[in-house]
Amino acid sequence: MKTKKIFLPESEMPRQWYNIMADMPTPMEPPLHPGTGQPCGPDDLAPIFPMNLIEQEVSQERWIDIPEEVLEKYAIWRPSPLYRAYNLEKFLDTPAKIYFKNEGVSPAGSHKPNTAIAQAYYNKVAGTKRIVTETGAGQWGSALSMCCAFFGLECKVFMVKISFNQKPYRRLMMETWGAQCVASPSSETNAGRTILERDPESPGSLGIAISEAVEEAVNTDGAKYSLGSVLNHVMMHQTVIGLEAQKQMDIAGDYPDVVIGCAGGGSNFAGICLPYVRDRIHGKDVEIIGVEPSSCPTMTKGPFAYDFGDTVQMTPLLPMHTLGHNFVPAPIHAGGLRYHGMAPIVSQLIVDELIQPESISQMETFEAGVTFARTEGYISAPECNHAVAMAIREAKKAKEEGKEKVILFNWSGHGLVDMAAYQAYFEGRLKDHPLPEEEIKRALEDIAPLPKPQQYKASGFD
Repeated sequence: MKTKKIFLPESEMPRQWYNIMADMPTPMEPPLHPGTGQPCGPDDLAPIFPMNLIEQEVSQERWIDIPEEVLEKYAIWRPSPLYRAYNLEKFLDTPAKIYFKNEGVSPAGSHKPNTAIAQAYYNKVAGTKRIVTETGAGQWGSALSMCCAFFGLECKVFMVKISFNQKPYRRLMMETWGAQCVASPSSETNAGRTILERDPESPGSLGIAISEAVEEAVNTDGAKYSLGSVLNHVMMHQTVIGLEAQKQMDIAGDYPDVVIGCAGGGSNFAGICLPYVRDRIHGKDVEIIGVEPSSCPTMTKGPFAYDFGDTVQMTPLLPMHTLGHNFVPAPIHAGGLRYHGMAPIVSQLIVDELIQPESISQMETFEAGVTFARTEGYISAPECNHAVAMAIREAKKAKEEGKEKVILFNWSGHGLVDMAAYQAYFEGRLKDHPLPEEEIKRALEDIAPLPKPQQYKASGFD
């Protein structure tokens, strides 16, 4: 019988995170203080994050040791298995080999605990009593709620309102792990009240929810803010995915021609791809594709510019691909991909042409997700369906070209609490939300007065 799953023993779990900052061909441009416009120093970030995470955020060390307490929690589900998608290959009649890293095996059902455990641990060590965060589809909020419970921390989550209403079981997961979850925009913060005065029916956005979470964190004694994507230390924590995958691909006797991940803020994509970006920097021939919704085309349509990470302009200015901090994406079911910006690391690697961004429409992603479920059995989260859809595209291209190809993608989470989205798809209530150019231009007016990075690019890559 052919080997379907490739496991690593716990003894082969990565003992260090990989920090690509040590290998970036182009130095990263610094975050800027929102008030002064000058580069942020560690003290500027201290009201928001504990200093031990700030040190990781600015570190240039290639390898960062994973604390034993974090490894013990990782061992609940790590190393995660690598699967060969034989049934999908057969269905597509492709010469390609398709592998997927199954991050849905974590208790929270996604890749998000890889950084949530680390952030909860470092906050506990620093004396934090309460962590405040935001969440889109709820995967990050669920993961952080679980990990705060592991380390005895209070947790409050501002959940984007459209997802709060679409995904009640995510809220219940957070509450089961002991967290408080509120719909954003809310009346609990100045940021939320400002948005509601402007638009009482606002569906919310990650940018709005970040504003609320940051505001509450900096105004609450013993509290810190936690972010599940975008920042350098988050990208680094997620590299356990790619580091494990490299060992597992070695066992399989294959090396990927294409590495794929869905991308909203960039965390699961960075997790699978950054170790392979390092390979590419050092001469390996590997294509790396980040996939986003066509309704929120941050990488493919947005400029590389300085912008705020939140709507109310409380965060530092970050050099990233952005659609503008006031951009509110269409209420697609892939709530975790509805973010106006992209991680600075991922953005810089796009500028350096080490990563290729692509966008896919909602209907194609659900078609792909159903195909995957009916061949491989696993029901993907709507976000993850973007990676599935791109893997299918690449497999079909291999068939058209008559070429053998090895495809690796990150199956970043299951969709078992997202079944309302599948119901809407089967009942014909879903549709595509192509973003008109005039909406992009209008959204980008907000960033026109902001400082420009030295490598400013005025348009995306489509």
